[in-house]
Amino acid sequence: GDKHNNYSRVYLREREMKRRLQKKYFILILGYSVLLLLIPYMLDYRSKSGHIKYGKQQPRCPDLGMWNNGDKFSNTTDTVEESVVNRTQSKIHVYLHATWRTGSSFLGELFNQHPDVFYLYEPMWHIWQALYPGDAVSLQGAVRDMMKALLRCDFSVLKLYTGSQNITTSFIFGWRKNKVICSEPLCEAYKRNEVGLVQDDVCGKCPRKDIKELEKECKKYRVVVIKGVRVLDLGVLVPLMRDPALNLQIIQLFRDPRAVHNSRLKSKQALVKESIQVLRSKKQTEKYKRLLLPNKRGNRAENYVSSAMEIICDNWLNDMMLMMNAPLWVKRNYIKIRYEDLVLHPMEELKRLYTFSNLSSFPAMDKFVLNMTHGHGYSSDKPFLISSRDAKEAIFAWRERLNIEQISQVEDYCSEVMRQLGYQKNSVDQT
Repeated sequence: GDKHNNYSRVYLREREMKRRLQKKYFILILGYSVLLLLIPYMLDYRSKSGHIKYGKQQPRCPDLGMWNNGDKFSNTTDTVEESVVNRTQSKIHVYLHATWRTGSSFLGELFNQHPDVFYLYEPMWHIWQALYPGDAVSLQGAVRDMMKALLRCDFSVLKLYTGSQNITTSFIFGWRKNKVICSEPLCEAYKRNEVGLVQDDVCGKCPRKDIKELEKECKKYRVVVIKGVRVLDLGVLVPLMRDPALNLQIIQLFRDPRAVHNSRLKSKQALVKESIQVLRSKKQTEKYKRLLLPNKRGNRAENYVSSAMEIICDNWLNDMMLMMNAPLWVKRNYIKIRYEDLVLHPMEELKRLYTFSNLSSFPAMDKFVLNMTHGHGYSSDKPFLISSRDAKEAIFAWRERLNIEQISQVEDYCSEVMRQLGYQKNSVDQT
């Protein structure tokens, strides 16, 4: 009996020790498993906290709101961007930032004529046409992506906005006026180094070349210039300006809002679709409600075009405020020009534009710009046609064509833009 009791006690003791040992092993295995699960999170947290504490976070896209803090943003980026901003690089890209009826076609032609420039006239037109009636703001991302591809001489992006994959040079908007497309080696109609307007009927006879051939020509040029009116917010282009491979520079064109309004009314039928897209980008707040509602006294096309003018002035003011608070690396790659200065002082302004774009002027271009600004009359019956005209008449034509009410309306909702750009308000006596 005693011997049996001893065996029982030993058995129970051994069983208890095994149970404890199993429990320890279980706790050790459980703890090890938990540790394995926690290590990645701990390392990730440590990496992030260390990056925040010791490193300078650079957002993928610049936070434009930070520009309002003055030099705070500038100090963290200027040293980085200093090496990016270099106009002596072999390839320079320029965007002519404008809006409708500001004289942008004439400005673009000064680059279209230069033998060292590959020029594209409003290529983002294809986006607005294909995605109509999309509102202007929602199309900004697509516009920027297309611009980035085109500046790199990648024209395959155009295939996204046509039903065919086999597109030719005749698909490019404004191709009949394009000096590269209408000159050797793509066409024998013109010589690239000879200055002179391209005629539609002459260029229309040029053979249609595959888009790949145009890409090859684009890559030969050291300066690529795009003119457009479909970027409503200059801030959209800042990521492209930060790209060191693009070396993007921006020339923004302004014009007296009263002259712009007058010109827009003159060509109102051609601007209805664009005006609707601009108006769709704004919510019908109290500020815009009176403009978005049709005016019984005027026709629908005139109402749309007139209403969009207020939004255009707002966009101009936003661009000016953005540049006023921008870092130095942005300001170095941006200049603004007034249409009035360009046509009244064409030689001086042409030199300034070419110097900014790392281009050289020459006698034939000087003669060209003088002839284009010293013609007869305001404009032809076709408002989008580039032609020689009397600069002074083009500048002040709005005084004779707009009535007092129209002038007062534009001066009212564009007053701050006019003040910033140096345009004096009209007076009853002058009228």
